Amino acid sequence: MTQPLLEIEGLTKFFPIKAGLLRKKVGEIRAVDDVSFHINRGETLGLVGESGCGKTTTGRMILRLLERTAGTMHFHLDGERIDLSSLHGEQLRQFRRHMQMIFQDPFSSLNPRMTVLDIIGEPLKALNYGSKSEIEDRVRWITQAAGLQVEFLRRYPHAFSGGQRQRIGIARALTLNPKLIVCDEPVSALDVSVQAQIINLLKDLQEEFGLTYLFVAHDLSVVENISSRVAVMYCGRIVELSETNELFHRPRHPYTEALMSAVPKPDPDRAGKRMLLQGEVADPSNLPPGCAFHPRCRYAQDICKQERPELDDIGGGHCAACHFARELELKGVEDVAAAT
Repeated sequence: MTQPLLEIEGLTKFFPIKAGLLRKKVGEIRAVDDVSFHINRGETLGLVGESGCGKTTTGRMILRLLERTAGTMHFHLDGERIDLSSLHGEQLRQFRRHMQMIFQDPFSSLNPRMTVLDIIGEPLKALNYGSKSEIEDRVRWITQAAGLQVEFLRRYPHAFSGGQRQRIGIARALTLNPKLIVCDEPVSALDVSVQAQIINLLKDLQEEFGLTYLFVAHDLSVVENISSRVAVMYCGRIVELSETNELFHRPRHPYTEALMSAVPKPDPDRAGKRMLLQGEVADPSNLPPGCAFHPRCRYAQDICKQERPELDDIGGGHCAACHFARELELKGVEDVAAAT
């Protein structure tokens, strides 16, 4: 059995709501609420859901770019189980070499006043990698691995296309040879043809360097292509978690079924009818009682309005937070297309 690289238990992040002249706390936004999962070495865990569901916040807490409200995060490194929450100051700074991030916007994440050489080499300089020549040699090698020409190293970010800028961001994330990379919607700002190139690059780099990815996205077709397992988030909580093929073809949560109906079908003869959800996403500062999805769920019953379902393993590592996960016969990608 593969040993987990990262274990998350009960991860929670509440943002306070303040009002009045004295800025007193009058409420809180439940951005991430009791999230638990693990990522095995060398795999890609896709984290999907609507905008504002807490995907990016989860990734930023793992990297300690945001501090958690509650929960534990453990990283397995060289046989040692490290509590990420216990790292501070220089200790945390040195540990960041093992965890890096690829940002969503390939332009705003790059300093326009720095050359590509300086951008990619900055992490090496920050952690005292070596001499100037050693840093430049490392940057040249990583640049080529990311599919860029070394002749580009003296240019500035504005001289590149969106896909090339994202390759620069990927190269920067690789410089310190990390174990885990959080990919925060790395292809959402790119053209479809370029998305495919970047996804293939990420897969090739994963195989070459033994990388582990947390892949945050809202495009399910992209997630299906790259992920080993997929976790679905809704209103700050994971509502379903399963192996990719199992989740796409046999979803066990009504929200996942609705997401599956929105996956584009390349064959127009098989294009199914979307399952449009009624109502709006619940207010994270005032979640409804019981299951947060019940106001929009076509299968909701009285218990859904009263008791919040826990994420339960319904067999084979397929977990769902639904009172009727074992009884409902939900439609996956193929079923939705066949139904019409």
